[in-house]
Amino acid sequence: MKNDIFNQYVDKVTELFGVSREELFSKTKRKDIVDARYMLYYLCFKRPMTLRYIQKFMMENGYNIQHPSVIYGINVAVERAKNDSDYAQIIKDTEKSVFI
Repeated sequence: MKNDIFNQYVDKVTELFGVSREELFSKTKRKDIVDARYMLYYLCFKRPMTLRYIQKFMMENGYNIQHPSVIYGINVAVERAKNDSDYAQIIKDTEKSVFI
């Protein structure tokens, strides 16, 4: 069940940021891809998914990530949502569009 939600979020985030699934799960530090990952972490965490689930699903897609990095990404997304109403609205719209 959580895996289905995760995959729906991946589809939405890759569409929003204009990146491929392969790019999202690659080790690149390109800003647009990193920003997409941060939004993915945040959406999953708000769902709520545990950090362990987020880490597990990222690993299943070939991206090895540690808890502190996920937490950092979530915190960056929280700050962006506070300071950017467009970003906050995108998050709300994405949350509403994902279902089981």
